[in-house]
Amino acid sequence: MDRRIFAKLALVASLFISVVVLAVPAWSERPPSNWEYEFPKTDFAIKSIPFSEILSGGPPRDGIPSIDDPVFQRIADIDHLEATEPVIDLIVNGEARAYPLQILMWHEIVNDVIGGVPVAVTYCPLCNSAVVFDRRFDGQVLSFGTTGKLRKSDLVMYDRESETWWQQFLGEGLIGKYTGETLKTIPARLESFENFIKRAPDGAVLVPNRPSQRNYGTNPYAAYDRQDRPYPLFQGELPDYINPMARIVVVDENAWSMDYLRERGTVTEGDLKLSWSAGQNSALDKAVISKGRDVGNVIVQRNGKDIVYDVTFAFVFNAFHPDKRIIME
Repeated sequence: MDRRIFAKLALVASLFISVVVLAVPAWSERPPSNWEYEFPKTDFAIKSIPFSEILSGGPPRDGIPSIDDPVFQRIADIDHLEATEPVIDLIVNGEARAYPLQILMWHEIVNDVIGGVPVAVTYCPLCNSAVVFDRRFDGQVLSFGTTGKLRKSDLVMYDRESETWWQQFLGEGLIGKYTGETLKTIPARLESFENFIKRAPDGAVLVPNRPSQRNYGTNPYAAYDRQDRPYPLFQGELPDYINPMARIVVVDENAWSMDYLRERGTVTEGDLKLSWSAGQNSALDKAVISKGRDVGNVIVQRNGKDIVYDVTFAFVFNAFHPDKRIIME
């Protein structure tokens, strides 16, 4: 089914679920029966949040299919990516790979091994959140998929080994065996394809396993990041001092507005340095990703080395860190 149809179904589903949630007593400890059917191994008796905080995004379990056998090509063989298109890229033990958002838009998770390290490269379009996790956990290698569920508009993942549900933005276990645990994150950059080529000319680039399977290169959420609020699938307080859809840069539990960085070019906080430069398309602006407006590139380093950061929306940071304030001046 086309992702745009999913989006329309999601709006209807959110209205229905909102009514259902109001009808469910706050003390109810049972999840919806279809959850138990879809996830027979999940221990729903262990959880850190009310079930009512989780909404259906439309698709069922794995309805948005993760990429579990990724295929790569050399940069020299890539002719379908524009220089300014956004990619998530990382270098691990000397090996460099780029994961274009034009692919992750339709799959959200890539289970891969780079430089000998098992990783999960994740992207939540509704939050514009790009996070890379180390899949080694509790003496095993986890494989991640999509639950088809959202919490605060953010992707809820699950691991196929224990069927624990995980919050993508935080990497925290929400429901199941590993509730309360946190996945290790790996430094990565969200930058233009051109910038990746400059720093890793011998790198590899993810390509679709089946190019005709999805409408790769298009954005099913056209004009999403030009709105003044997220889709109705979001439940929670919106910040009142900044546009909820404003891009921000998150490092640990601190955040800076992208406008603030763009105006200054470089911001230094002790041994932390954040740098902004032009030349990256928004993946969530125009119907064709390569035509999206320029939102710029960000590099975040501590003592000259890349560290974990996330470029997301203000409403996301406010939802998960309500006691923190985004730096704007």
